[in-house]
Amino acid sequence: MPSVLIVDDLLSIHEMLEAVIQPIGYTTAFATDGEKALVRYKAEKYDLVLADIDMKPMDGITLLRQLKIYDPTAVVIIMTAYASTDSAVQALKFGAFEYLQKPFRVDDLIGTLKRALEYRRFSSESHVEGAPVSTVVQRDIDSQLVGASAAHSKLLQQIKKLVSVRNPVLLQGEAGTGKTTIAELLHGSSTIADAPFVGVDCAQSSVADFHSNLLGENGTGGPWIKQASGGTLFLENLDQLQAGMQKELVGVLRGHTQAFRVVCSTTADLEAQMEEGRFNEELFYRLATLPLQIPPLRERPEDIPVLIKHFSAQASNPSFETKLIEFSPDALAVVKAYNWPGNVSELAQVVGQIASNTDFRVIRAEQLPLRIKSPASWPTLAAYMALQEKHYIEKVVHACRGDKAKAAGLLGIELARIG
Repeated sequence: MPSVLIVDDLLSIHEMLEAVIQPIGYTTAFATDGEKALVRYKAEKYDLVLADIDMKPMDGITLLRQLKIYDPTAVVIIMTAYASTDSAVQALKFGAFEYLQKPFRVDDLIGTLKRALEYRRFSSESHVEGAPVSTVVQRDIDSQLVGASAAHSKLLQQIKKLVSVRNPVLLQGEAGTGKTTIAELLHGSSTIADAPFVGVDCAQSSVADFHSNLLGENGTGGPWIKQASGGTLFLENLDQLQAGMQKELVGVLRGHTQAFRVVCSTTADLEAQMEEGRFNEELFYRLATLPLQIPPLRERPEDIPVLIKHFSAQASNPSFETKLIEFSPDALAVVKAYNWPGNVSELAQVVGQIASNTDFRVIRAEQLPLRIKSPASWPTLAAYMALQEKHYIEKVVHACRGDKAKAAGLLGIELARIG
């Protein structure tokens, strides 16, 4: 049975919490101040710690900091009857899992304990080599996120572990690295897959839309919040959210922490923005519980051949099955040498466009867009025009099923020019 150490200087709080927590399958232990709690934790080590903030001689924040020094995996929930933004930020900054204001609803307390226990189990499994993952989940994720690099394998392992956890996930990475796809996979491969997935692009939503659809009247939650109930709320491009909206979003999340899972994405360094005063501290610490860094494509060139095969198989070409398309060694060398500022999304666009329009099974370097080639390798105008003429002649010959005389007639050129 999971264990909870309850730390509060009021015995009536001990009795009340024991009456709520034990019936749902948790064992409880008690301490009346931070010093006693630290001694008990070191002697017995509990799954969760539920601590009041206002105690003497050691308060809840000091206890939190001491517990994190002794055991970085300690999961601590802070309680207080005197809530303030500063105390909330301080608690979350020093690693509190959640911040509950007294008096709290029983449902909120139970929901927080369950999420904290999930997080505890996730943290423990993250340090175990080869932690078990559902075969169905594994197949689903492997089929949509392909690659061959060590960085890709590490990313897959992290994603598979995050699927079963309902705590907020922050997806960090450059544009085009697949953050939206990963967010959808985290939802679609989880136990809440049948519930709604509500995506909100903070870069595209106007202030009016954000107010009415997300915040709602008096900040109690609008239609997007209600639609996401039981499912996932995906906040895309969180770094683009205006400062005023950030503060109001904190209020909404405080009141709906148990209603849905939150997944966010950002292309910017939110921690740096927070330190510069451009991103709300409490919002950062609430949403960055489980950060996931997605490496850019240029750092994992071993994935490129596998991705090319994957994207060409998805393209549609009337001439033949695109899954049979291959890139020649010289074309592959060009593709690997390119920096890919648009990452996987840019590669998908390039491969899809080529695979959908080519008449040849083997894609050569000449058929690649000029923008992905080194400028030093660009042909002169005369050479480029000659190459286009050659490709057009080859297409017509191919359409004439190899009948060069017929092709020459259609092109209005001498047969000798076809060769």
